[in-house]
Amino acid sequence: MNKENIYYATGKRKTAIAKTWLKPGKGEIIINNRPVNDYFKIHSAKIIMMQPLVLTNTLGSYDIKIRVLGGGISGQAGAIRHGITKALIDIDPDLRQILKKAGFVKRDPRVKERKKYGQKGARAHFQFSKR
Repeated sequence: MNKENIYYATGKRKTAIAKTWLKPGKGEIIINNRPVNDYFKIHSAKIIMMQPLVLTNTLGSYDIKIRVLGGGISGQAGAIRHGITKALIDIDPDLRQILKKAGFVKRDPRVKERKKYGQKGARAHFQFSKR
């Protein structure tokens, strides 16, 4: 979607959904109306979400506004990475090859397996006692 050089994409990971808007600017990143350093206290989460920008050498060239819902820190960082990747491809389709090779284009399908009834967890069982 392009409205006055604003590019929108939705990224997903686990149960997190990230709505991302990219527009040409000086590299300001706002997540849920807070600066990125205030929102993500864990350094690894910041690195994960910045990967597409670092890989394509576009780190300081876009202002990014993100609205992220659900999930935890890891899932949200992955969802943001997916959203930024999709928006960058929307801006320049030539970047798709680089981002696809890094594995950022495809949504990570891994989700938590549900707990089954009569069991302790998804795979864990209660200890069996013969007597």
